[in-house]
Amino acid sequence: MLITLAVRYLLVMLFFPFSALDKILNFHGAVGQAKQIFSVPLLATASILVGLFIEIVMSLGVLTGIADRLSALILALYCMATAGLFKQFWKPGDFWHAGTSHGRDLFWDFLKNFSLAGGFLLITFGTTIHGTNSLFTHPLSSTHPYLPYRP
Repeated sequence: MLITLAVRYLLVMLFFPFSALDKILNFHGAVGQAKQIFSVPLLATASILVGLFIEIVMSLGVLTGIADRLSALILALYCMATAGLFKQFWKPGDFWHAGTSHGRDLFWDFLKNFSLAGGFLLITFGTTIHGTNSLFTHPLSSTHPYLPYRP
């Protein structure tokens, strides 16, 4: 049970508490960064608030096992969306330059986001085809991660 909790915490620790706390303590800076993507200030603020909600509530869902499949799916989609919006490694134009490269730095962050999404998708769908059916049949179901193992 402790190993399961620790593994799940490793998946969500980037979001809860670290990223969520950073957004709360540096809210204006986070909105400023979002304004680079969403030029409308209200949309930028709303995106940060939605991000905060996802990072806190969905992380708690994964940790507690309450609707953990849906929570993990939302976090996976969030990881992929933030990678596409904020880790645009193709834009700086210095990806293939020798030495330091902002594009390569963004590329590694982009890949990390997608790798993290893969971990969340393992919670969402499991490792067999039956997990997919279970999610779509009962989207708020739990994987019951803390029940004792019974072969």
